[in-house]
Amino acid sequence: QVQLVESGGGLVQPGGSLRLSCAASGSIFSINAMGWYRQAPGKQRDVVAVITTGGTANYADSVKGRFTISRENAKNTVYLQMNSLKPEDTAVYFCSSMGVKTHTSLGDMDYWGKGTLVTVSS
Repeated sequence: QVQLVESGGGLVQPGGSLRLSCAASGSIFSINAMGWYRQAPGKQRDVVAVITTGGTANYADSVKGRFTISRENAKNTVYLQMNSLKPEDTAVYFCSSMGVKTHTSLGDMDYWGKGTLVTVSS
C-alpha cells in the first residue's frame, strides 16, 4: 500500500509564500510523475503542476512564474513553492503520484493524498 502525506498548508496574506511538501511511502519501486492539483470550494479539481522523474515540469497558466514544482526522487517527495499568492489560489491542494510501481504488485497505479488547505486572505 502506498500513502501520500501532504504538509505545509495554512493561512497566508496576499503576496506571501508557502511551500508544500508531499512524501510518498510504502513498498515503492518507482514513480513516473508527481504532481499537485487543487480544488476550490464548489469547483472541480484542477492540475497545478506536474513533474516527471527526469525533472520536466509543466504548470497551469494561472500559476506560471509564481509556483515552482520540484522533487527528490530518492525520497519520493515532491514540493510546491508558491510565491506571490493571490486570494484565488485558495483551495485544498492535493498531491498525486502517477504510474507508481511497487515491489508487491503488478502494473502501476496512481495515488492521491488527502489534501492540505491553503487560504490566501488578508
